[in-house]
Amino acid sequence: MNLGVAVSREARRRPDALALFSTDYSSTYAELDERTNRIAGWLRADQKVSTGDRLAVLLPNRCEVVEYLVASHKAALVYVGLNFRMDDSDLRSVFENAEPRLLVTSEEFRTTAEVLQEAFGVPFVMIEDLVGAKSPLAKVSADPLGLFPSSTDHACIVYTSGTTGRPKGVLFDHSAMSQHATVACLEYEITPDTRYLIQIPHNSSVNITIAPCLMMGAAIGFQDSRSFSPDTFASVVAQFEVTHSFLVPTQLMRVLDQLTDDDRRMSTLTTLGYGSSPISPDRLRDLVARYGAIFLQLYGMAEIASIGTILRKVDHERALGDKPALLNSCGRPSYGVAVRVVDDRGNDVPVGERGEVIFAGPHVMLGYYRDEKRTSDALYDGWMHSGDIGVFDDEGYLYIVDRLKNLIIRGGLNIAPVEIENVIYRHPAVLEVAVVGAPDEEWGERIVAVVARTTNGTVTEQEILDLCRQSELASIKRPEEVRFVDSLPKNAVGKIDKGSVRNQFWTGSRQV
Repeated sequence: MNLGVAVSREARRRPDALALFSTDYSSTYAELDERTNRIAGWLRADQKVSTGDRLAVLLPNRCEVVEYLVASHKAALVYVGLNFRMDDSDLRSVFENAEPRLLVTSEEFRTTAEVLQEAFGVPFVMIEDLVGAKSPLAKVSADPLGLFPSSTDHACIVYTSGTTGRPKGVLFDHSAMSQHATVACLEYEITPDTRYLIQIPHNSSVNITIAPCLMMGAAIGFQDSRSFSPDTFASVVAQFEVTHSFLVPTQLMRVLDQLTDDDRRMSTLTTLGYGSSPISPDRLRDLVARYGAIFLQLYGMAEIASIGTILRKVDHERALGDKPALLNSCGRPSYGVAVRVVDDRGNDVPVGERGEVIFAGPHVMLGYYRDEKRTSDALYDGWMHSGDIGVFDDEGYLYIVDRLKNLIIRGGLNIAPVEIENVIYRHPAVLEVAVVGAPDEEWGERIVAVVARTTNGTVTEQEILDLCRQSELASIKRPEEVRFVDSLPKNAVGKIDKGSVRNQFWTGSRQV
């Protein structure tokens, strides 16, 4: 079942049920069904798109994103959601790869749209021109087109953040989207009564949030993700009685630091997911103590629709009891996902030993769009290779040690920065930290910690060095230098860009 069929079904079953909401927009399922029928008809008739054409959408977080996603499926198109944080270079790379037939955008991106049109000849339309009684959509029939893509037809392309080169187009068919939506509904406990507030960029939310909510007939809300205010987030949660959301660890830390224990505005939340980067176990323990066992940690990658393992609510409860080490884990494999930890020859390593994490399942990507080389490098023998180093414990919980490409090689020893970062995160004044290797004539690399403090937080270099010295870290793993910054560089999906941090120290130096 594709998303167009799902919305039409809900419009028949529950026409007045809330489908979309924000502080300035709302729509029922009946209204969403009618509007997406009109958009689909307009795309086919006025814009002359054909089955299988790519529809690119460049918008901030707003409800119209869902409308064009659903309409693309009703028109038998391939949806390409673009991260509004992408720079011009990445957008050019995406357009060169995807060759979209049309770009849907808004006035704030007009200059970008004009540049892309000049470079690639791709026409664009502004959503501001598609509202009101005199808009082109008002003249289009609200009857369905009657187009039904097959389960194996291409459904969407999700472009990665490009931290390892140009963005890669992760391609899914309708079957994979449907399979993943089922898993997400189970794991995230999504029901028709769910009200899910999307705070992270919408292009990262297509599979993990939007599709499962539409399949279940839940309500989807949007908040501008260009900046994050805990106070605004809490107010929106209270205003719309939000039940579900997802935040990255930096946002959770700001919630913990800037909201008080007696602030009840987030009391309607029953499920709050997090992921994409490490989080301090001590700070996570504080979050659970304040808000209860509402937390889920998701670990995965865009290539498997973001869910590989889950640290479930019950695991967070257990971590406060008999197994505190679970707060360092990313959980157990999700439903329908096979997860292995293998050596460099593809053999499973014993429990407790490190290896690369690989995945298989029905919602693994078809491949990188029009990129056979990078597809074959990552997806082979039926397994998606993550590039992450992990270890299973004897209960089947997975622990991520680090990224293969982030390892620091010091005196011939492979050192995982995340081990050091987890220690530094124990200091309450540390908001973010990136540990990287810098050139060293004797040892090859020395260890540097780059730290951003919390609001009003106070911590010195010596305090960080002492914290590491007094910890379980071996002497060779302790940082020799700490640098403080206002904030750490992020990629387009809000993850700390380790490459940018590391490159500051390696300019003009040889990198092995």
